[in-house]
Amino acid sequence: MKKLLAMLLVLTLSISLFAACSNDDASTGTTDTNATDSESTDSGSTDNEATDGDTDSGAASGSILRWNVGADPKTLDPGLNGASDGGDVINQTFEGLVREKSGVIYPGIAETWEVSEDGLTVTFNLRESKWSDGSDLTAHDFVYSWKRGMDPATASEYSWIWEYTNIKGAYEAVYDGGSLDDVGVRAEDDQTLVVELNSPTDYIVSLLSFYHFMPVKQSSVEAKADGAWAKDAEVVVSNGPFTLTSYTIGEGLTLEKNPNYWDAENVSLEGMEVVFIDEHSTAYQAYEGGELLAIPEVPTAEVSRLIAEDPNFYVFALLGTYYYNFNLDLDIWADQRVRRALTLAIDREMITETLGAGQIPATGFVPEGFLDHNGDDFALNAGDYGIPTDGSGVEEAQALLAEAGYPNGEGFPEFTILYNTGEGHQKVAELVQEMYKTNLGLNVSLENQEWAVFQDTRKVGDYQMSRGGWLTDFMDPMGLLSIFTQGNAYNDPNYANDEFDELIANANLTRGEEHFNYLYEAQDILMTELPIVPVYYYTDKWLISEKVQGWDRSVLGTIDFTQATIVE
Repeated sequence: MKKLLAMLLVLTLSISLFAACSNDDASTGTTDTNATDSESTDSGSTDNEATDGDTDSGAASGSILRWNVGADPKTLDPGLNGASDGGDVINQTFEGLVREKSGVIYPGIAETWEVSEDGLTVTFNLRESKWSDGSDLTAHDFVYSWKRGMDPATASEYSWIWEYTNIKGAYEAVYDGGSLDDVGVRAEDDQTLVVELNSPTDYIVSLLSFYHFMPVKQSSVEAKADGAWAKDAEVVVSNGPFTLTSYTIGEGLTLEKNPNYWDAENVSLEGMEVVFIDEHSTAYQAYEGGELLAIPEVPTAEVSRLIAEDPNFYVFALLGTYYYNFNLDLDIWADQRVRRALTLAIDREMITETLGAGQIPATGFVPEGFLDHNGDDFALNAGDYGIPTDGSGVEEAQALLAEAGYPNGEGFPEFTILYNTGEGHQKVAELVQEMYKTNLGLNVSLENQEWAVFQDTRKVGDYQMSRGGWLTDFMDPMGLLSIFTQGNAYNDPNYANDEFDELIANANLTRGEEHFNYLYEAQDILMTELPIVPVYYYTDKWLISEKVQGWDRSVLGTIDFTQATIVE
């Protein structure tokens, strides 16, 4: 019951925040390219454990938190990171203008902020704060960091997100060769950051809690190229509650409390020992043996028992979707009937029941939890696009495949499903492989790659069909749908539809009914053309010892140990 309440709590927070969003209060979250297992690597706490600043008289002063982040993060550079594992670490070592916990926006480096009457200017009043090396952190650091993030020369996978900030000149700087000097971000003085918008943007302040918008120090960044500075303890300078003291590729990293953090007096932990274990059974054994106090995943076989028996196992609903990409550059996927046949041929209920952690079978790309202009749930209002959750679409799938020229799969070439190493990913891939063989007569092989390699392989399109996953970065369906626009770094199927792109662009410039009508139309196109096979909507799992108190999480998933304590 506790786990179900946790899931409902997160979903309710998501809905209520969206319904009540204003110019300086709306929900945001994190992306998910999902470094480990079939779930995202982000999660947190609920009820009293999620309380900001919660402490206990039995807390051990100067204690070390030992936890598993999952796979070795590709990068710890806030401006370059695009995965939840890296985001979980960055959230401990950096801090943006604001920090979001359990759906509530708290002041971070910005002590206060004001939105102009017309909603086009947001002024952030920064507190006096320092970098971990003791130097002053100013509004100029944010200007540098943000322009770096949108600069094509930086080649950030996340530069596309600037379009959805609606900051003046940002789109032009990212896509059209516009000058960074024309971007509507300026430091009026060391403590005042002014942001100018093309149109009122309800979610702008909460979006800025996302790690891409966290400041980086120019001298540190320029010491090593390609984001390598962020993993080098001798070079990295940060501004969050903790600083990096060591990093061993493939093994782990260590953090220590940052005495120069503006809120250091409320940071109880002396430091953290973070390991990179993407084998869930290994991490679980380490947790059971007391070597780790927190792990983001457990073996699939243990999930049902832990939900029923262990009060320290948490399951949260997440605003994101697990899916498979078709590589649309390949002729085998050119026929929409083939893509729909493969979409209809899988039993989503069997898959989610096998995983057993409350995942919801997906019949669209946008999950439940987003309210439209009428207060209706976007996903429920959009409908199921004729995609059954129980596998009852097999006959239609067989008919479509035959109509496309492949009766009983005859003549269709064998293809490979690519997924990143992880027990859950393997389980899903094996189930889908068997369903395609049994239901359609298709021969499918499986291939797995380590996380860092997989990300690159998928990005360059060196695959036939691959696992995908995405969590929204802000409380609007556009935070999911926009990744399939042309030129987006996360458009892994290389989907290209000018009408879809125009609808997303129009949604970005409008509000209310007009905004959502564009988004409904965009998802209709996506789910008709099916560049992807939606499988299920995410849940988030964490097993965290009762010794760890005061931890928290973003409503969209990022773990937050900044005010955690360890009670012995």
